[in-house]
Amino acid sequence: MIPIRDLNPTKTFPIVTAVLIIINLGVFAFVQPRDSGQADSEFLYKYATIACEVVSGEPVSHEEVNNNTCSKQSERGVFADKSIIASIFASMFLHASWLHVIFNVWFLWIFGNNVEEAYGSVRYLIGYLIAGIIATLGFVATNAASVIPLVGASGAVAGVLGAYLVLFPKHKITSLVFVFFVPIPAFIFLALWFAGQFGQQDPGIAWQAHVAGFLVGVLATAIARPSLMRRLARIHSPREVFGFPSQVR
Repeated sequence: MIPIRDLNPTKTFPIVTAVLIIINLGVFAFVQPRDSGQADSEFLYKYATIACEVVSGEPVSHEEVNNNTCSKQSERGVFADKSIIASIFASMFLHASWLHVIFNVWFLWIFGNNVEEAYGSVRYLIGYLIAGIIATLGFVATNAASVIPLVGASGAVAGVLGAYLVLFPKHKITSLVFVFFVPIPAFIFLALWFAGQFGQQDPGIAWQAHVAGFLVGVLATAIARPSLMRRLARIHSPREVFGFPSQVR
């Protein structure tokens, strides 16, 4: 299933969602090397999150990279001056391929505008970043020995999906199913997406990060839902003219 659009119009422009999309596309197009060679590999090892580094608190060494193992050692790291904390944030804006980044920003555009309207731009941005951080830590917790760079906005975007599920479970998502466009209730679409993460067979997909980010979005939004729904009601209520409600034609 590929989401095409949601039948859930907004009244506010999703400025943060748009900026996040531009940043993700811009970083991949103009900052990341994409020659799939040594330059690309070095860039990711220098800037992206690596689970072994988060656990040990030190950059991985040449020996660890070459042997694909995480071990306590005193050998100097490949990038000894690397900021491990900064890499957790940087990884959210790095991607493995054009297909990877396009899918992430497409999902963000479809689901993010409504969630941003509900949260407000500032809280939405904070929530997005928190979901991305916890998604990364969720991957680290289950793959502590990994010395492979973790990249992608998927964990943060998964947090947006989780929020959407809580806020708009019955809104329809027009989806491409095989060759047909089918309107699917959000709770069905997102439940299938979530369940599908546990069936991932590709070792290159960090599904644990997706699950962690999604659960953060669900839990945080479930707690905040009453106030968020009141905010949406105010935004979408009939406009008032001279103190009296009026319908916009």
